[in-house]
Amino acid sequence: MSILSIEKTKAIIIKAIDYKENDKLIWAYCEELGKITFIARGAKKSKSKNLSLTLPLCFGEYIFFKGRNLYNLQEGKIINSFQGLLNNLDKLTYSSYVCELIDICVQDAEVNKTLFRDFITCLYLLNTDAMDYELLIRAFELRLLNATGYGLEFDKCCICKKAIGTSDYISLSHFGGVCVECNKEHGLYISRAGYNALRFLNNTPMDKIYRLNVNKEVKKQIEKVTTFIINSNYSRRPKSLEMLNYIKE
Repeated sequence: MSILSIEKTKAIIIKAIDYKENDKLIWAYCEELGKITFIARGAKKSKSKNLSLTLPLCFGEYIFFKGRNLYNLQEGKIINSFQGLLNNLDKLTYSSYVCELIDICVQDAEVNKTLFRDFITCLYLLNTDAMDYELLIRAFELRLLNATGYGLEFDKCCICKKAIGTSDYISLSHFGGVCVECNKEHGLYISRAGYNALRFLNNTPMDKIYRLNVNKEVKKQIEKVTTFIINSNYSRRPKSLEMLNYIKE
């Protein structure tokens, strides 16, 4: 007689597709289990208790039991549906992008409670009108890079490891700033304002980045750095980037 493995965790739904006649196949990022795939039985039915629990962006407490290959949803309770994000094109696009980043960049079952907390914080801040969404997304990208092994070094030269106050160059092969004495190749020149902004976004709690005020040119430089690293080091390019570029035009 087999004993079912029951797991309880907070999670946010990052992707959902229809599965069979009445079910859904769901991807979720969980505090205790990392990124998982689960089946929600009957979730396609309009009267199903699982319908609202399996909508993209829903944040809740979930109880799963582990089947032979996939988790199965037993029950759940919504903490925040984040459905307000769906009513604003900018917020919807940015929130879809961070969900796609989690899907692309995080390995299945890889638990990282700090990244989970940063992910939830990012969505809560997107759900307000308190800050520059573009800078918030850059801050989240930097945290994701740190969590998945591609973090940037800003306080030391990434080549010789000497302490540096600032720099005008980011090495994309050594992942960080380069001092005046080391060779500058395989990277991007950046203004010192851009470099300092990147370091601020990397080191400052996300709910405090509203203190940063930069112009459009600096924002472009920051985006160029993070986008290049994301596109070069993960399995696929985020499709949401096209929509992000569209809404900024």
